[in-house]
Amino acid sequence: MERGHGQILSYELKTMTRAIVALRQGEDFQARLFWLKAAALLDPRSPVVKVAYETGPKSFDDILMEYDPSAAPIDHEGKPIYRRHIQCKWHTTAGTFGYEDLIDPAFINAERYSLLQRVHKAQTLHAPDGFGCRFELVTNWRLRPGDPLTELVRKESDALDLDRLFDGTTDQSHMGHVRKRWREHLEVDHGTLSLVARVLALAETPESLVSLRERLDEKFAVVGMKRVPATDSGFIYDDLIVKLLAQGRMEFDRESFRTMCWQEGLLEPSGQPKDVLAIGIRSFMHPIDNLEDRCERMLNLVPYFDGRYIRNETDWQQRLLPELRDFVLKAARSAEHLRLILDAHVSLAFAVGMILNVKSGKRIEIEQRTGGRHFWSMDDEAVNPSWAKFLLDEEILDDGRDEVVLAMGLTHDITQAVRAFVTPTLHQVGRILHYRPEGSASQQSIRCGRYAWMLAEAVVQRLQDLRGNGRRIRRVHVFIAGPNDFAFFLGQHQQAIGPADIYEWDFDGQRGDGYSLGLSLS
Repeated sequence: MERGHGQILSYELKTMTRAIVALRQGEDFQARLFWLKAAALLDPRSPVVKVAYETGPKSFDDILMEYDPSAAPIDHEGKPIYRRHIQCKWHTTAGTFGYEDLIDPAFINAERYSLLQRVHKAQTLHAPDGFGCRFELVTNWRLRPGDPLTELVRKESDALDLDRLFDGTTDQSHMGHVRKRWREHLEVDHGTLSLVARVLALAETPESLVSLRERLDEKFAVVGMKRVPATDSGFIYDDLIVKLLAQGRMEFDRESFRTMCWQEGLLEPSGQPKDVLAIGIRSFMHPIDNLEDRCERMLNLVPYFDGRYIRNETDWQQRLLPELRDFVLKAARSAEHLRLILDAHVSLAFAVGMILNVKSGKRIEIEQRTGGRHFWSMDDEAVNPSWAKFLLDEEILDDGRDEVVLAMGLTHDITQAVRAFVTPTLHQVGRILHYRPEGSASQQSIRCGRYAWMLAEAVVQRLQDLRGNGRRIRRVHVFIAGPNDFAFFLGQHQQAIGPADIYEWDFDGQRGDGYSLGLSLS
């Protein structure tokens, strides 16, 4: 009996220990998200003016962010977001959730009120017209496959797709059933439900505690905060947040956060950000990476697009290019060292290169995510003879025509797709330059910034050779299957390339499964 009793105690102790560990890991996850957001207060160029911990409406009180009204980020409809109320729901094991969970109190470990009811109450108090505020659930659980919620969450913004939710169908339809369940649960009408749905965001994140620590290290390096070596098993910031909470120090503006950091010895000797300006340009939303957390300045072009597709074709030239030029030039005038993070269409990456051309005189790094985050530059590695060789196949359609196609199949073969588009569409093209890696194309074909730069130079040199042989090239049509880093480096040579049209691929197959014209540059 004693042995059995001991086994029971051992089992209970292990169960209790696992529960304590899970609770602590969830608290550390929340704390690290707080530090990631709060570090922006040390950046004078950031629009963030206030960050708070354990503050806000019930069930959305983990982290509060407030923005400068004159520089607030915009939501999926182009309206400013002045406050974000973030709730973290982190689990040690994998799980899924769907639309029914949002009206089940147990989903948020509550007994009476559901997540959707909490959103409704918060929306009524803080965003009665449905604008200016966002209530965001951040969870490492995933949307349940096949659940209607997977059709509603817009992955470019984590917001709900109101057009799809309120699609004009009856309550007996697929989405009508969701509306009916939510409406009856909240005891509201159609209009009120739309206000609640508009301010809700559901963010899936695969972030681990380790990956968050790595992101914090990057952020701290930029804003001048003390970094914790990866070799240290402990992480001082996890424990510090508990101390600050016990002291009642939960809300920080720029001045109070810097004072706290100075008092706690969290500032590097200079106490100032390094002379590196991180700028982000976004035309679609990355599903797990919020650029505002890592960039001092942001250009958000998402409202011009419906997913990957431009809403109005004329916006490429009339709106996007002018906004892009103004944003990039303003950033370039304020810093000698630029760090670019581009969640953007290939046309925009090429255009950024054109604006920051080879004569800009700036030190430029570009983030590349394949194989983990890296920053590429034109001289980041020494030339390596083992790098994959790229082959050029020249296809002559009509030697008398004066337009040329560059088909850059760097990560996968685009020969047939480009030919299928060019032949019936671009009647003045006389020659196609097909570039491909020797062997099989893959995400690893280009391994560093120097190689991408060298390839861009080789492409430009071939065009110059053609012109040197007396061949007139009136316009170049550019098709790229490769990293935006390469598109940027090629764009830096736009003056040597000449007038160029950049084409976008139909990734989702919703517009004919082919190419469409993006930016035209001259």
